[in-house]
Amino acid sequence: MIGRIKTYMELIKVEHTVFALPFALTAAFMAVHGIPSLYQIFWITVALFGARTAAMSLNRVIDADIDAKNPRTSTRHIPRGIVKRTEGLFLAVIGFALMVYAAYKLNPLALKLSPIAVVVLAAYSFTKRFTYFCHVVLGVAVALAPLGAWVAVKGSIDLTAILLSLSVAFWVAGFDIIYALQDVEFDRKEGIYSIPSIFGEEKALVISRFFHFITLLLLVAVGVIEKMGIFYYLGLLISTYFMVKEHLIVAKAKDKKAIGFAFFNMNGYISLTVFFFTFLDFIGRKLWSF
Repeated sequence: MIGRIKTYMELIKVEHTVFALPFALTAAFMAVHGIPSLYQIFWITVALFGARTAAMSLNRVIDADIDAKNPRTSTRHIPRGIVKRTEGLFLAVIGFALMVYAAYKLNPLALKLSPIAVVVLAAYSFTKRFTYFCHVVLGVAVALAPLGAWVAVKGSIDLTAILLSLSVAFWVAGFDIIYALQDVEFDRKEGIYSIPSIFGEEKALVISRFFHFITLLLLVAVGVIEKMGIFYYLGLLISTYFMVKEHLIVAKAKDKKAIGFAFFNMNGYISLTVFFFTFLDFIGRKLWSF
């Protein structure tokens, strides 16, 4: 049983939760200008875990045939027969149910908006079959995490929530373009849409950099609107370093194995840094107020 659970966690790449969860918590902290209740943090985490489980399981099922043809992805669980498609669909249903239930436990608006999240998360996997905007759609899907967390603790949608979510959308779209560099030849051969396969690798990297520049501008705007302090901006400065390093690694890479390092490590550092320094900013305010 434990071994099977481990297999399912590998299927959904649970470690990639590091991209969305820190930004979701950042939004929750900003929404209350402090620390949300443990109840809210718990159900936000449950909702995010459910959403990730559903989205990744469904993605693996929908892309199973494509993954089987691609040398890079042919060893994934469903192409190898380690996990059945019916199991993947079952995990997706459980994940969506968990997300909706968590929304119900948080507040009425979160519950009302949850069907939109279901549609976006389910639709993403089909987009690369007909549009190179698939990267942006993925960005929007992940951006639902901070937006949902804001709604979860405040019960409304404010300008800050929109700007923070947009920053995440551009950030994810930018690094997903980098990730897609691994499959340029395969995508062109199979008629799969991506910005690198349509526009070429050099132009794709320019677009990725532009998206990440917008990300930083939006995060600065969030800081200005919310009157964040020095710790927040220090976090943005460090995140900028990681973002620049990510692009330098990819630009200098002699083979595409470096893309995996840049994709996971650098972006994990970015999300954790933004959250940690936002947390420090609010803790600092509370300490200085005494």
